[in-house]
Amino acid sequence: MSDNATGEQSDVIVLGAGIVGVSAAYAARQRGLSVILVDRREPGSEDLLWQRRGILSSGSILPLNAPSLWSALPATCPTGTRRCAGILCGRSGISTGSVRFLANAAPSRIKPRATALHGLIGASLKLHREWIVKADAAQRIRETGWLKAWRSDAVGAAKAEQALLAEYGIASQLLDRQAISALEPNILPAYKVGLLHTQTASVDSPGAVVKAYARMFAGSGGGIHQSDIKAIVPDASVGAWCWLTAGFRRAMSWSRWGPGPRMCCGRFGYRVPLAFERGYHREFKPNPARSLLRPIHDTEGSFLMTPMEQGIRVTSGVELTGRDAPSSFAQLDAVVPVARGVVEFGEAVGEPWRGARPTLPDSLPMIGPAPRHSGLWLAFGNQPSASRPGLRRGLRLPP
Repeated sequence: MSDNATGEQSDVIVLGAGIVGVSAAYAARQRGLSVILVDRREPGSEDLLWQRRGILSSGSILPLNAPSLWSALPATCPTGTRRCAGILCGRSGISTGSVRFLANAAPSRIKPRATALHGLIGASLKLHREWIVKADAAQRIRETGWLKAWRSDAVGAAKAEQALLAEYGIASQLLDRQAISALEPNILPAYKVGLLHTQTASVDSPGAVVKAYARMFAGSGGGIHQSDIKAIVPDASVGAWCWLTAGFRRAMSWSRWGPGPRMCCGRFGYRVPLAFERGYHREFKPNPARSLLRPIHDTEGSFLMTPMEQGIRVTSGVELTGRDAPSSFAQLDAVVPVARGVVEFGEAVGEPWRGARPTLPDSLPMIGPAPRHSGLWLAFGNQPSASRPGLRRGLRLPP
């Protein structure tokens, strides 16, 4: 029932209105189901790491916790504040979930996880290209690929990554210094080797794209509620789940849970070893005469810079610490001067931003029906490098 007076019901309730939640809601609506999308804020306002990068990738199949990451971490990382290989470990230490996340950085674990991620995201770019046109936001997508770049003579590393991508039919182009300069004529010649992901696109405002998808969802007959969700509970009288807010109750046939996975899974007895990948970014006024044409991942500098609607966005690496630990801008402060050595940009636009993405130890998302609770679906822990629209089956729950 929607409230105690009307007794209205919905087939589906999606809790969480980031890119995954909005996409799941629209996908369900396309199948003819009645759908309600719920978040405490308007769609796209708390979309965490998708908001940072805005990359629509069919090739982000390499997990963050690769072998090179573990070997680069010093023993002092859990207790000190140290940036290493793009990872910042907070002074308060890292959680058990974070330790398990790092422990998965083993050579034998790369290909199985890459295969799983490829199966999940293979259709994502195709869907985004279709949906962004339907949502009247086609002007926001850029078909320029994204560039992974090395300052050192890292041809071997670039070729190894290219070969792994090729195993999955993902195209890329190996570039030398001259080719990089031809591709990005307005940056300084900082890089010796580049790998261009040619099948990747990006958007100039991730939040605006999510809002456009939300409008498309509403236009298709979906409902959007801005509410602070207190609980979801089974209701035997209607044979469905109900979500509760202050003075409000709605029944639904099944639910997809996105925000607050600890609260949801803990409430129903599922032990999920979550870590939190916290990230920071800041935008800067661009120099129109020296524009950046596509996202560039500075591999050795452990940061990404990308052109956005408001300017050049510089993102730091990942911080592994408690979700609600005090902010530390150490990485961001360190990489901004390095980024200025590649592309010209002016003063900051707005304040620094911080978000936290719940992550499973193997960097694979948890997607699918909860095994002990009929009608309850989980969808969280998606890898930050790529956005995956729609909801796909294949839940993995730790024992």
